[in-house]
Amino acid sequence: MPTEPSKQLHQPQAILAMAAIAVAAWAAWLGWDQIRDTHPDGSTTGPYQPWQVIGLVLTLLVPVSWAASRKYGAAAIIGPTVGLTVAAAYDWSDDASGLFVIGVFMVMIGTLAVTGLLSPLIAFFTRTKD
Repeated sequence: MPTEPSKQLHQPQAILAMAAIAVAAWAAWLGWDQIRDTHPDGSTTGPYQPWQVIGLVLTLLVPVSWAASRKYGAAAIIGPTVGLTVAAAYDWSDDASGLFVIGVFMVMIGTLAVTGLLSPLIAFFTRTKD
């Protein structure tokens, strides 16, 4: 069934809003943590802890679910993907090795895959009977 004309008109604004929400969530959960953890054996990890990434994912689940349940499918998929990709590129761009590009690409592919699978499921299970 085609999307309602009013939904099609508001899709670009919804995409931008979802991208902005994703950037803000990145800043809140990951943007402030820039220091790698050094272990006694000299190895380093981080800078992010698992709870930060889990918090980011759970935070974004709310707006993605909202958009998908209201038939803003493109916004639910494209918005977070663009937002997290831009945030990661900005946050990691000071890496002198240049390998940050691989990480940014992985964030983009992962976000696209998860939202691309999750959004249609949410839309299907929350559809209203007309």
